[in-house]
Amino acid sequence: MTQVNDVRDAHVETTPAPTVSPWQPLSQPVFRMLWIATVVSNVGSWMSDVGINWSMLSLSADPLDIALVQAASSLPMFLFALPSGVMADIVDRRKYLLFSQLWVFIAAAGLAVLSFTGHVTPAVLLVTTFLLSVGAAMSSPPFQAVVPDLVSKPELGAAVALNSLGVNISRAIGPALGGFLLSLAGPWMVFALNALSVVGVAWVLWRWRPAPTVQRLPPEHFFSAVRSGIRYVHAAPVLRNVLVRTVAFFVFGSAGWALLPLVARRELGLGPAGYGVMLACIGLGAIAGAILLPRLRQRLNADRLMVAASLTFCPHHAGAGVRTPLLAAEPV
Repeated sequence: MTQVNDVRDAHVETTPAPTVSPWQPLSQPVFRMLWIATVVSNVGSWMSDVGINWSMLSLSADPLDIALVQAASSLPMFLFALPSGVMADIVDRRKYLLFSQLWVFIAAAGLAVLSFTGHVTPAVLLVTTFLLSVGAAMSSPPFQAVVPDLVSKPELGAAVALNSLGVNISRAIGPALGGFLLSLAGPWMVFALNALSVVGVAWVLWRWRPAPTVQRLPPEHFFSAVRSGIRYVHAAPVLRNVLVRTVAFFVFGSAGWALLPLVARRELGLGPAGYGVMLACIGLGAIAGAILLPRLRQRLNADRLMVAASLTFCPHHAGAGVRTPLLAAEPV
């Protein structure tokens, strides 16, 4: 005899995932200290950018030299971001980050000493800018990779958003503060403060003791890992499209940033403080964009939002280019 059991619908109660506050990752001590130290360090970097651009403008009247500063600043990220990401997966990330901070400190302190003693030349500025950007390229991938080690999994999204907020905050504060200090004490001061701003990050990393990771697979060799990364991007249409769009935007969009100090001084008659305020306005615009982004994403998908942002950027960029010759033609 077969016994048939009554099957009743089981009511399974589902508990909604707890809402994570945007500020909750700051309750993690190491993340909080590293976030504050990174914001301070980024402020120092933006101050240094103002000092480097204005120093080049004071040393050379050639627009090519002014534009080469932007090239020296951007090229290392293009050349070394992928190798640095591979290194972050192979070696101890904490030690690698400490090495990158030491690199930046030496380059920034060296530039401060050369500026204070009056030995800065256009070539020195270009080489130092390149070295500082190499340090930034070395540190960027491992900084992003260590975030999951500092916060819990539910807090990861909020932690990434806080890091983006910190970048935009420093972008709004650093240039204005750098321009003010540049007009007050000279470029050596902003270079020295940039070197000192790295110390806080290095101190937090030195004190941080991450949990040991279990290596389940044999470590991958450097060059094979680089080839794997390139193959992965090539085989992923989404990533490939993002890279193509990013390159297409920055190749032309960066021209305005490269020549902005020239426009500020020659065409608008501004000093270093005014130039710093102009750069700070870009940072404030980034903060405003970050605030508006969630609402815009409710109405537009990522592709349309990218097109809309580019179309918004283009007329302002073109308008600045048209307005500059008109300003130059006006009688003084």
